[in-house]
Amino acid sequence: MANPKYAEAAEPIPQAVEVGQLSDGTKIMRRAPKMRACSQKDEKGKLCAGHLKRWYFFGDEIKQKFGASAEIYRCEHCKTLYLPNPDEKPRSGTLSY
Repeated sequence: MANPKYAEAAEPIPQAVEVGQLSDGTKIMRRAPKMRACSQKDEKGKLCAGHLKRWYFFGDEIKQKFGASAEIYRCEHCKTLYLPNPDEKPRSGTLSY
């Protein structure tokens, strides 16, 4: 039964899409717009919800697939890798105040 406190979504909610896997089994996902936390579920169905942190020190396999200066994010709990959403502006610029 739906919660009467909240209305049903008028549009489908964007989700992260799986792009592939590394040789060690690590999942590679494409981020949904404005996504800040991991959306993976474990074998029990529990949501990970770890923060996505920018990852700079990735290995050779990732450098070969996406380039040495790729914008890669990694979940702090389950270590799933996330690629940026192509519809969003890159977040790799310097800060300006």
